Amino acid sequence: MTAYHADSSNLADKEILTWDGFARASRELAESVARSGFEAEILIGVARGGLIPAGALTYALGIKLTDAINVEFYTDVSQTLPDPILLAPMLDTESIQGRRLLVVDDVADSGRTLALVLKLLRGFGAQVRSAVLYAKPTTVVEPDFVWRRTDKWIVFPWSAEPPVSGRPALDDQGFAPQEHS
Repeated sequence: MTAYHADSSNLADKEILTWDGFARASRELAESVARSGFEAEILIGVARGGLIPAGALTYALGIKLTDAINVEFYTDVSQTLPDPILLAPMLDTESIQGRRLLVVDDVADSGRTLALVLKLLRGFGAQVRSAVLYAKPTTVVEPDFVWRRTDKWIVFPWSAEPPVSGRPALDDQGFAPQEHS
């Protein structure tokens, strides 16, 4: 598998999460949240990487109120912007004031994205906890709930293939299937 938006095919040491592994991981992460006694009223996914884990946790935890917050930080494998930035559309901040929120992301790598989101949401008076599939030793913030810890680059099943372009896929010799049958 390779990872896209960033191709990690040249990385020998990486963690590969399959769809089956993701199903198990999301269920185990939800069980950890449930055992803690924290009952979130609203689940917030950190777009883009946290959207799929957030969707899985909304069902596993029975949380119907969801939203997303858009943050950009990674631009390629091990390449980031100088700081994470919030992108429009913005979260409905009036509806989260004083509520119990569970923020979900795929990974706390540097932790800077998660730190930004937690600070922002707590600034609106929300009681906030965080859940991630993976945490790395480099994170500046310790998530409340973590499925697994690693120091490797992670290939997630939803980003393991290049984006669909509308053009035919090329074979190993660089030909579209109809070009040489």
